[in-house]
Amino acid sequence: MKLYDCHIAPNPRRARMFLAEKGIELETIEIDILAGENLKVDFLAINSSGLLPVLELDDGTRIDETMAICHYFEELQPDPPLLGRDPREKAIIISRQRKMEFDGMISSSEVFRNQHENFTQRSIPGGGEDVIPAIPALVTRGQQTLDRFFQRLELYLSETPYTAGDQFSMVDITAICAIDFAGWSDILIPETNTHTKAWYEKISARPSVDA
Repeated sequence: MKLYDCHIAPNPRRARMFLAEKGIELETIEIDILAGENLKVDFLAINSSGLLPVLELDDGTRIDETMAICHYFEELQPDPPLLGRDPREKAIIISRQRKMEFDGMISSSEVFRNQHENFTQRSIPGGGEDVIPAIPALVTRGQQTLDRFFQRLELYLSETPYTAGDQFSMVDITAICAIDFAGWSDILIPETNTHTKAWYEKISARPSVDA
């Protein structure tokens, strides 16, 4: 198996952190998103949307989308469980995972892509070769949604030590990647979010953060 990766990109990082927590090592092939390598003919033949990461199995099957890749490895290697241990916990993880993706990851992307010079004509991930111009007004919308993301995250962490309960999970991986992605646009954890700050320091000490 091999993983088509981009070391600086948040979604491939989520997959790498998941694999590192599982102790799984894969061959990786680096694709430079900033330089537009993901939109070249060779890579579009692998994934027509141009999105990363992509997992290629030994039989040639290719799986894109971070969560699909993570579910695949959770089934192959259930321990440590990162997507829930019982029906209740699995449902909570799915629910909170979606919120961390929509309010955190997507909003960070909205802010970053609509103001970065490398994405003026490809402001939406997964557009392939289509020209999708940046919309500066979406920066403000993304910032507003990130406010909601930080409020929600602080609430979760005021109730439990991790974002989805008493055990580290995929939700923590997505949340810290979203926070670091927002940091690319100088959007930081609010000073008043003391639970989030303590959690961030704890999660940042995990070896998988640097995977």
